[in-house]
Amino acid sequence: MAILADRAAIRPDHVPAELVRDFNFYDIPGSADDVQAAYAAIQQASPDIFWTPHNGGHWVATRGEDIIAMQRDYHRFSHKHIVLPPMPEGTPRQIPLEMDPPEHARYRRPLMQSLMPAIVTELESKVRAVAVDAIERVLPQGECEFIEDFAKVLPIHVFLELVDLPISDKHRLLPIAERSVRGSTAEIRLDAQREMGGYLMDKILARREQPGDDLLSKLVNVNVGDGRISEAEAVSYATLVLFGGLDTVAGMIGFIARFLAMNPGHRHQLVERLDDDAFVKHAIEEMIRRHGLANTSRVIAEDFDYKGVSFRAGDRILPANLWVGMDERVNENPLVVDFNRQKPVHAAFGNGPHACPGAVLARREIRIFLQEWLSRIPDFQIKPGTKPELATGMVNGVLRLDLCWR
Repeated sequence: MAILADRAAIRPDHVPAELVRDFNFYDIPGSADDVQAAYAAIQQASPDIFWTPHNGGHWVATRGEDIIAMQRDYHRFSHKHIVLPPMPEGTPRQIPLEMDPPEHARYRRPLMQSLMPAIVTELESKVRAVAVDAIERVLPQGECEFIEDFAKVLPIHVFLELVDLPISDKHRLLPIAERSVRGSTAEIRLDAQREMGGYLMDKILARREQPGDDLLSKLVNVNVGDGRISEAEAVSYATLVLFGGLDTVAGMIGFIARFLAMNPGHRHQLVERLDDDAFVKHAIEEMIRRHGLANTSRVIAEDFDYKGVSFRAGDRILPANLWVGMDERVNENPLVVDFNRQKPVHAAFGNGPHACPGAVLARREIRIFLQEWLSRIPDFQIKPGTKPELATGMVNGVLRLDLCWR
């Protein structure tokens, strides 16, 4: 085993020495070139379940079957703490993500109702207009920094409209979201949460006093059976939703654009069949499978044995969802993007009661990106002399992607 970090946790007595690995998901060898391939290399070289002393010490599940089971089994794999390293004691819960059913369902309901397929369809013309405008701005230049010029523009404009916040505030909000989802220490993430809460406070108070029809008004006034949620809960809920809305779709669009820039054959397949909705939707699922993002952890709720591994109450475990898509037991040749793959299997949006409520909107935004971008810029590549900047952590992402075209 490699030399472990200076701040490594001490191996608990119930963890066998042979299951210890030197794994830090904020610093994975090879992730600067291909985040998901770097995870796949860990998957191939490790036991199905192992323990790492990094980030407070935690278990890691690497195989699709186990990860999906853990995502669904909230009784034993609780959501009450979902980040690593652990946040300080007393940190407010991230509502509703750090809740288990049945409590979770009462808080989640307004979010689900606001992102139903019919409502997303009503948003489509606005999403498409934002996409077209962003593309037309960069088209004459022959190049762009894709993340700032498009990947962040599309979902952020749409999301800020959903919550009725000023588009001009995006320049303030984006750096905060970046620190929250990719901060490697609890202190960085906690500061980001506090800063976002400070930004939101006066807006939340105003909408608790005079609610509108926007998503933010619905979240901060949700009734959970014995009255309206508290002011502190409203801040926590709104903060989490803003972080999700500002970052994750941008990350997926960034990974997909990077892939298409590097793989002209796949790009040409899409260009030729842009009007084939079934093909485009299937291709999107395959690219989502190959480019997993989120890595939320769980807390073991009780002592029990799982496939020969002894878990103890209070242990933490990382069932990183991208490993489902990378598992050759689930998807043949998982590193290969195959638009003709019969059934791409992934857990990019989670499973069970905590499945991502924004999945419908995310897929719609990706489809609109492909349709509008490829119809205007069918041939593009990574700008010579540049290299995409990739990041791994609680949420994987593309930090910079310089593209060019004729």
